[in-house]
Amino acid sequence: MMGWLLTLAILFFTTAVSAAAISPSNYPNHHSIRFVNNTSARGNAMVLPLFFKQRNSNRLNDDFFTRRHLHARTIPNARMPLHDDLLLNGYYTTRLWIGTPPQQFALIVDTGSTVTYVPCSTCRQCGKHQDPRFQPESSSTYEPLKCNIDCSCDSNREQCIYERQYAEMSSSSGVLGVDIISFGNQSDLQPQRATFGCENMETGDLYSQHADGIMGLGSGDLSIVDQLVEKGVISDSFSLCYGGMDVGGGSMVLGGISSPKEMAFSRSDPIRSPYYNIELNEIHIAGKKLPLNPKVFDGKHGTVLDSGTTYAYLPQAAFEAFKAAILEETQSLKRIQGPDPNYNDICFAGAGSDAAQLSKAFPSAEMVFSNGQKLLLAPENYLFRHSKVHGAYCLGIFQNGKESTTLLGGIIVRNTLVTYDREHEKVGFWKTNCSELWERLHLLPASPPLPSDTDEVNSTTGIAPMLAPTGPQAPGEVKIGLIKFSMLLTINYTELKPHISELAQFIAKDLDVKPSQVQLTNYSSGGNETLLRWAILPAHYDDYISNATAMKIVSRLSGNQLHLPDSFGSYELSEWSMEPPPQRTWWQQHYLDLVIAFAVVIVIGMLASGGWFIWRRNQNQAEVPYKPVDSVVAEQELQPLQN
Repeated sequence: MMGWLLTLAILFFTTAVSAAAISPSNYPNHHSIRFVNNTSARGNAMVLPLFFKQRNSNRLNDDFFTRRHLHARTIPNARMPLHDDLLLNGYYTTRLWIGTPPQQFALIVDTGSTVTYVPCSTCRQCGKHQDPRFQPESSSTYEPLKCNIDCSCDSNREQCIYERQYAEMSSSSGVLGVDIISFGNQSDLQPQRATFGCENMETGDLYSQHADGIMGLGSGDLSIVDQLVEKGVISDSFSLCYGGMDVGGGSMVLGGISSPKEMAFSRSDPIRSPYYNIELNEIHIAGKKLPLNPKVFDGKHGTVLDSGTTYAYLPQAAFEAFKAAILEETQSLKRIQGPDPNYNDICFAGAGSDAAQLSKAFPSAEMVFSNGQKLLLAPENYLFRHSKVHGAYCLGIFQNGKESTTLLGGIIVRNTLVTYDREHEKVGFWKTNCSELWERLHLLPASPPLPSDTDEVNSTTGIAPMLAPTGPQAPGEVKIGLIKFSMLLTINYTELKPHISELAQFIAKDLDVKPSQVQLTNYSSGGNETLLRWAILPAHYDDYISNATAMKIVSRLSGNQLHLPDSFGSYELSEWSMEPPPQRTWWQQHYLDLVIAFAVVIVIGMLASGGWFIWRRNQNQAEVPYKPVDSVVAEQELQPLQN
């Protein structure tokens, strides 16, 4: 009986495994190269419309989409995704296209800067950045800004120039030019002519950073916001929404939006400071007001918002009070040394690694404005993860040296929509999940032009950002079973094949998926160029890729936002497409449940068989007759000895 049960179990498990192996075959031409790793990198949370290429059809399937129109607006705005991560990179970037044909750039969004600039092909001292330098000679619409009374001029009095220096001792300088600037396929704002800087020299952090340049959102004639407002194409407002502690990226809007009714506002006085400021009066920790005079937040430039700064910096008195209140509320946590011995960071261990549970170990905080309105700060708004101790956190609030200015960087507004309403001289704050901003504002991003029926995939090569037409939108969860894309590598390795696994891990890290989800489907090379075709599969045990994950992946792909080491040379993403999950049979959907049920039956059967065997053995022993020790035993015949 035991042998029969084991044989049946082996046959059943073999059948089940075979059925499981059938499912991936529904995906197109997947080779056996697969990379497994249990680590998962943090990544970006982007907002991008999703749609499937429907084979043998010139329209979208109604099962996936229904029509939904954008809210009517008299003045359009430019909705743009933010990329990168505040603490890993120190900044957020957005994509901007300049010239005809458009050349794309990753620019740091900076409310503390006014000039938008990118490295120029003529730059004498520029670092190696994410994208190729801007080539004015390749743009048919580029014009240098000629010397005039409203600008600083070069030594020959021929062209306008700019020079910028920053507190961290970095600098940028170059010439000013005018060209077509485009804002991407999420924007319903058409491309506009604008003035920008073409860098000829950069130093310090600007030289070594991965991003290409700066997008100036400050107040001034050269600010991209001021230029668009001056043209009358947007209202005098813009908004930023940074991702949370474990989610990079976010969203940006150039132009006005309908403010949520829960948004808390503070007056922002443009005369008080050349920077965006708010009227901060009080800070509360765990519901208790810090013992501070409101004037402590009004020194020098007042309380300044700076999206280009990572952390927050308080005047000495405010910092000491803030630190004391946090230490009072976290006595159950262990104080540990910070990640960098050169800094006296205030760090805690014992809170656990789940950022969603931080409020159980750390107190909430509140910023109270002069009008009485409040902004709630979760622990993620004043903490950052310890880079060397798992489950440990450090204060992201520091003393601002001898300065009396209060400087609030990006950490304060993580998962917060910040609206800079310049027209009405106020700044609004709304706590929200920035990776779901459009849905929470009841707006869907504009969709890119739909592919033609003859297109095999959606090409991103040479696509000029344009005004996207209103079209079919995804109202809810669209099931995505597969994301494919092609990568053309100009390699530095003489032989790339041994490094494929390493490359897959870098791709997985940037797309914020597990390496086991990244699968190479095709590989061909010629000269020093290699064409690789990849597929992103659902996570293990999942039937499809979630919308949020797919949005992040597609945004990175459409913006060529993979950060590969220099050892892999340069790359270009030429194609990407998405497909719905394959139809699975009833057996494929339920085989795991059947395997578990049958395993339970086998275990119960084996236990029953074992119990029956023990009972039979005891019965046999009981049937043996009792023989006294001195009883007569039949004489045994002696066997002859063998020689």
